[in-house]
Amino acid sequence: MQPDLDPQPAATATALPARFYVEPGMATQDRRQVFDRAWQLVAHVSQLRDAGDHVVADLAGLPVLAVRGADGVIRVLHNVCRHRAGPIAHCDGKGARSLSCRYHGWTYALDGQLCAAPEMRGAQDFNLADIRLPQLSVRVWQGLVFATVEETEAPAFDAFVAGIDTRLGVDRGLEHYAGHHRTAYDIACNWKVYVDNYLEGYHVPHVHPGLNKLLDYRSYRTELARWHSLQWSPLESDASLYGNGDALYYWLWPNTMLNILPGRLQTNIVVPLGVDRCRVVFDSYYAATDDARREADLAFSDAVQHEDLAICEAVQRGLASGSYVPGRLNPLRETGVHHFHELLRAAYRESAS
Repeated sequence: MQPDLDPQPAATATALPARFYVEPGMATQDRRQVFDRAWQLVAHVSQLRDAGDHVVADLAGLPVLAVRGADGVIRVLHNVCRHRAGPIAHCDGKGARSLSCRYHGWTYALDGQLCAAPEMRGAQDFNLADIRLPQLSVRVWQGLVFATVEETEAPAFDAFVAGIDTRLGVDRGLEHYAGHHRTAYDIACNWKVYVDNYLEGYHVPHVHPGLNKLLDYRSYRTELARWHSLQWSPLESDASLYGNGDALYYWLWPNTMLNILPGRLQTNIVVPLGVDRCRVVFDSYYAATDDARREADLAFSDAVQHEDLAICEAVQRGLASGSYVPGRLNPLRETGVHHFHELLRAAYRESAS
């Protein structure tokens, strides 16, 4: 057993060592020990209203597509053709009657069953009925579609989201949002660097001057649950942006963020692209149509993200420099980081045993 994987009390905890962010083998370990055994966000039901509507996603290297079937059921299927691994769908789409691979035209029904394979009649013992796209376990909660590769290894879904419904209440139900807009950022850092950064407001006064004006840093709090954490603060902004209320920042193990401000839901999904690269996908949804507020929100969010992008890439360079020795975590401001690191240590201990 590796001593730096032992559980650490919050009062004396240090951050994870640099090797967990820079060693090439971590990409494979994170896929097997973390992502495949977790619930990952794929889509919002507003993107899948009708039969044939579909959304493509990357689950830490596994291409998938969420599709609403002719029977109304939302499924998450492998976006990898059973012929020679071509993509079934390159992008999101609406109202498809079937799903056809762009490589050789093998065509699947909306439930993943192969229904046509051009010029394969001469193939001995080839039967369309024997071939279908693998399907993941799916849960739809608060209008959000989650899937997992290994349901038996993943947390029980009710435990995964325990307490969030009560905290949101009826008025902030996430299923009511629509007006989808997507922005994505490719960042030269390990996915865990971005999650670490998200999980603490300690850096806000130093990195985000605009955001710091909207949040009450003295009232900023972090609440921990078994599989998620909540950062929240009173919010004071111009009525043309968000108005007043609470800013709620939920993180759900391992890579999903829900940023809930008055009138707006923003989901962040952190997708690893290698040990030192990740893509952060931002999907924004709105409770009402107001083009001016929507554009103001998107512009403000983009400015904040570029600030985070710059500091995360600088941190990755520091981790890779050979200089870094794990520092002490702030027991007031970095409890979310400690919580994340303890979940990682537990996953890595299982891998090491």
